[in-house]
Amino acid sequence: MSITCKAAIAKGDGTFSIETITVENPQADEVLVQVKAAGLCHTDHDSLNWGKPIVMGHEGAGIVTAIGSNVSSVKVGDAVILNWATPCGKCFQCEHENEHICENNSPVVAGGNGYTPGHAHLEGTSWNGTPIIRSFNIGTLSEYTLVKESAVVKNPIQDMSYPAASIVSCGVMTGFGSAVNTAKVEANSSAVVLGTGGVGLNVIQGIKVSKAAMIIAIDINQQRLDMAVEFGATHTILADKNDKGLLNAAKIVKEMTNGRGADYAFECTAIPALGAAPLAMVRNAGTAVQVSGIEEEVLIDMSLFEWDKKYINPLYGKCNPQKDFPIIVEHYRKGEIMLDEMITNTYPLEDLQQALDDMLSGKNAKGVIVFE
Repeated sequence: MSITCKAAIAKGDGTFSIETITVENPQADEVLVQVKAAGLCHTDHDSLNWGKPIVMGHEGAGIVTAIGSNVSSVKVGDAVILNWATPCGKCFQCEHENEHICENNSPVVAGGNGYTPGHAHLEGTSWNGTPIIRSFNIGTLSEYTLVKESAVVKNPIQDMSYPAASIVSCGVMTGFGSAVNTAKVEANSSAVVLGTGGVGLNVIQGIKVSKAAMIIAIDINQQRLDMAVEFGATHTILADKNDKGLLNAAKIVKEMTNGRGADYAFECTAIPALGAAPLAMVRNAGTAVQVSGIEEEVLIDMSLFEWDKKYINPLYGKCNPQKDFPIIVEHYRKGEIMLDEMITNTYPLEDLQQALDDMLSGKNAKGVIVFE
């Protein structure tokens, strides 16, 4: 029996509206989830211009309300976290433990299925009688969503706050994983984080969990730097927005790190002009990580690579959802990372425009849509 529910529909022309959609029962390998909370990030705003109608949202948490006959990892009533990078488990990358860049199912990797349902059941969701795509195959800005079993992870803390759980699956995972899985930050090391928005704060948390000795946060916003200290930064630098490539800030970093530069530096600003900035912050043989996913041409002075520096452009914190989500939740349970404190505001679905406006203005570290 199908369900009708409210959802945010991006029209593809820069606009969206709250509409009624129809969600069908799950097929054999699918799970029906009642979404309880959905985190917001800039990708959700970008989806307004993807050129086609789409159910918005790619971060979320909720309750399993129905499962297909072949589903074994979750049962009806389980609290789950939704995962947008659904692995096939069989391709070259999945076999090499790179599930986040699955060659068959990834909605962003070249050779994947693009912003189409691909491996998902297209007829499972419809609007005005016509099948509609779900953003990143999950479409969490909806009261209900129909997804593949690989898109849900059972929450180890079944009574965890849904808003806190909802942000794990993108912003938290991307930042935390970039530090822990990609850079593999070592204990007693030094690290710099450029940009202390939602992703940058979670890079800081990943570095802190890795027991680094020095965590330097850089931003042009003093309020964000104050928040960075709350989340684990040991030092801050208030940057000048006219500091080209943050080269002056890099000089301060070197002064703070015995003239060498930091062991690690993470770019979290999404500003193309700062794509090479972390290279200026790290010592010889240090590691620079471009976390924010810049996808534009960036001119780099190759002398910034001198000498033996590494530059990594990871996706989604090298996420293995079934392994990494429980790790993050366990750190949360122990009080070693903060999630509730990251949520600046919550909103009903009807206030999505206000939530997007607050995000774009920098008012929120993280905004979350909550469903009654």
